Amino acid sequence: MKRFANRQEAGRALAARLADLPWHDPLVLGLPRGGVPVAKEIAQHLNAELDVVVARKIGAPGHPEYGVGAVTADSEPIYDPRALRALNLTEEQLGRTCDEERAEAQRRTVLYRGDKPLVIRDRDVILVDDGLATGVTARAALHWIARREPRSVTLAVPVAARESLKSFTTRVIAVLTPAHFQAVSRWYESFDQTTDEEVLNALS
Repeated sequence: MKRFANRQEAGRALAARLADLPWHDPLVLGLPRGGVPVAKEIAQHLNAELDVVVARKIGAPGHPEYGVGAVTADSEPIYDPRALRALNLTEEQLGRTCDEERAEAQRRTVLYRGDKPLVIRDRDVILVDDGLATGVTARAALHWIARREPRSVTLAVPVAARESLKSFTTRVIAVLTPAHFQAVSRWYESFDQTTDEEVLNALS
């Protein structure tokens, strides 16, 4: 199965999947940081507004890279019940980590957006990330979006783990859904970390 050269190529491939669908006043929201370069390509292709929604992964104790939940700047956390059971964790045990990640989401929201208003109500929203592994970060962002009464919501990713797709009731559009997913980075030839400067440049 073909890999993407980089996030920009992935965004163009995803934009081609989205281009023929009907959109009403579309708003493309990238998940910082890696989702923003992908989202920028889509926004340009659809001639849509580009913005961000910040959701932070809540990592397992001792294994911060393994997301068991996620939280936005101003909403309750979303947890993966299967991950909590597998690690014998409770939400209460993750309270401090959740608070730290919420504070970081607040900091990044101010950094990327300032106090610019974000109008979501009655618009078709496309939430974009560079890939879908467990999906918990995307679910937290989708919950945040849903509270703001969009006309519709679509989650768009270049590559997604098939198992994770089963947990979404929101429409998900993915270019690749490999049987052996392993990690998002596997499906990119270049997967350098996106910087804050790159996010700000994309939004400028």
